[in-house]
Amino acid sequence: MNQNRVLVVDDEPDIRQLIGDILLDEGHQVETADSVGAARLALPAFKPDLVLLDVWLPDGDGVALLQEWQEQGALTAPVVMISGHGTIETAVSALKLGAYDFLEKPVSLAKLLATVSRGFEHAALKRENQGLRARVAPPPPIGGSTAMQILRTQLERAAHVDAPLLIRGETGTGKEALARYVHGHGPRAAAPFVHFAAATMAGERGIGALFGRETAHGEEAGAIAQAANGTLYVDDVAHLDATTQARLASAIAARQYVPEGGQKPRPFPARVIVSSTRPLEHDLQAGTLREDLYFQLNVLTVHVPALRERPEDIAALLGAHLEQTAVRDGLPPRTLSPAALDRLRRHAWPGNLRELRNLVQRLLIIGGDGEIDLDEIEDALGIITPNPAKPAGDFLLDLSLPLRDARDRFERTYLMRQLRHCRGSVSRLAQISGMERTHLYRKLKDLGVDPKALDASE
Repeated sequence: MNQNRVLVVDDEPDIRQLIGDILLDEGHQVETADSVGAARLALPAFKPDLVLLDVWLPDGDGVALLQEWQEQGALTAPVVMISGHGTIETAVSALKLGAYDFLEKPVSLAKLLATVSRGFEHAALKRENQGLRARVAPPPPIGGSTAMQILRTQLERAAHVDAPLLIRGETGTGKEALARYVHGHGPRAAAPFVHFAAATMAGERGIGALFGRETAHGEEAGAIAQAANGTLYVDDVAHLDATTQARLASAIAARQYVPEGGQKPRPFPARVIVSSTRPLEHDLQAGTLREDLYFQLNVLTVHVPALRERPEDIAALLGAHLEQTAVRDGLPPRTLSPAALDRLRRHAWPGNLRELRNLVQRLLIIGGDGEIDLDEIEDALGIITPNPAKPAGDFLLDLSLPLRDARDRFERTYLMRQLRHCRGSVSRLAQISGMERTHLYRKLKDLGVDPKALDASE
């Protein structure tokens, strides 16, 4: 019999008992919860393969809980919503948030079992697809320049060793993609690649997110545990606070770590790759990077050249991204006129690959289906990379601010403007900004930006 785990969340004892007994008879493991609070505790402790979630609960509603789990990236199992007062609007809302299905009470035995069975099949197929993607090695970075040839050679060598790797390059140069390339071409390729954004984590929150937590209610796996036998990628490593840096340095050196609130050391199960926008020596001298962590990370280093340093690669990059974006988004394919291509070769590309991807996306979405001419390029560059001599109306750089405050102010302004451009679509914003959706939701929350409110104000 299948030993799938099912979490049943319902405030009615008779329904919990009935559904639980039925599923137990089918050979499944069952855990129950009678409230939002109990469900929050049960999800990480039980690690269900499927969740049956009531809409109406005594301390909140299931749809809001589903959204919370999705935004936190805590949900790995299909969720089937159940309601005795269901409406079309509620069902649509739940499905938009990622619910697998929606059942109305009273639920027939046949329909319940059929839905649960399909949910398990869906989850198994999803895991299989993820495994297939993990086994498909990422493509090498594009470019025939001498700098890129050297970089590819360095990355290929780095892929076959297990020492910590530092990838250094300006913002937008594609450091995460290169880390994934190293991971995908090494012996750990079939295991997870876990992205940990240091800039979004601070203090106890960062320690818990990285090392995990042990509580009386169970264990919450951190990024290190999630990357078991795979790769832990720490983005902008110098943004870790001093306490987290110290613990990470000790963990790398000892090849073991202790979760927050725990006592027993665990083996450090992952290779470490980190990124930085500047040489770590600068952060060491500035006092923002601990010396012990610096020496642990300063083993293998590769430098990613900025786009302005390799203009001979621009044509190949533009061609590849024009084709890939058109296929991915179902947009008409377009080509560049000789004059347009020459203009882009001479462009400074302050945003590097991220700017190039944003430009391509704009040209395909906003433009027509014909050849891209010089006038269209000039117009697009004026929007995406405005003249720095003309500050934006609602953002003036205040050099008297502390670095963190200045960065927060810039990020808030940037994200609000991009949200307006995306008409409040967070998924579109994630594509434009190059951020993972989970990290983006967390960043928006930290900065006090409400996409729904912003969209409603338009």
